[in-house]
Amino acid sequence: MRIGCIGGRAWLVTAEGQGVDIAAASGGKFPVDPQALYEAWDEVRAWARGVPADSYAPVDPATLQLPVPRPRQVFAIGANYRAHAAEAGVEPPEQPVIFTKFPSCLTGPNDPVAIRHDRVDWEVELVVVMGREARNVRAADGWDHVAGLATGQDISERAIQRLGPMPQFSMAKSLPGFGPVGPLVVTPDEFANPDDLALGCAVNGVTMQASRTSDFIFPVGELIEYISRLMPMYPGDLIFTGTPEGVGATRKPPIFLKPGDVLTSWVEGIGTLTNPITEEPSR
Repeated sequence: MRIGCIGGRAWLVTAEGQGVDIAAASGGKFPVDPQALYEAWDEVRAWARGVPADSYAPVDPATLQLPVPRPRQVFAIGANYRAHAAEAGVEPPEQPVIFTKFPSCLTGPNDPVAIRHDRVDWEVELVVVMGREARNVRAADGWDHVAGLATGQDISERAIQRLGPMPQFSMAKSLPGFGPVGPLVVTPDEFANPDDLALGCAVNGVTMQASRTSDFIFPVGELIEYISRLMPMYPGDLIFTGTPEGVGATRKPPIFLKPGDVLTSWVEGIGTLTNPITEEPSR
């Protein structure tokens, strides 16, 4: 099953690009608001299996919006790919490195990202969307609590990140527009192996990152176990699971995003984000 958002309304979308407005097709059984769907995820999935084929109509990918607009919590994982830890010159962590992205940074799969800093970097990520409340969940049961997966970008301002005696991860990665997510939320059963997905990103058509989630240090189930033992996770919460090697800051010389660039990001079986980089008006 694939969930999208068009015109602020939740849509059921097929792999072939056909879609149906969920609230309209269900006769109002389910809400217009896509965020509310995750609170009734099992019921939505059961209903979706019975939607008649003739209910669907073509969906323009350019109309897709942020499919998880108001999560209560957005967790993010640092140094979770072996190759990225190596390029950053750090030892693989012994437990997940967790920070938060403020929900106000989230934006859609086709939205421009306005910047006003000189060291803005890309970080393509697999994003986990929770579908059930999780408390003290075992790693083996982690996937049972996942609604679906999305493509994400943990856009980062490196100067702010390194400002002061301690890293400023949350602030540097939560400026407006620094969290594109989409284009759809895809249920785990749509993948042959959701623990091994290709992902990557490009700037102006030049590939900058290309890897697979099988390079995770902490797979999705282990992340859910670790977080849920510390605090509850709720339906619609997000986990940005970390980025692979190829970020701009570690290149020689470093490369950063600038106005006029187009940042594209993809995850196998989910789809592509296309975010033009623009200049934020001076204040």
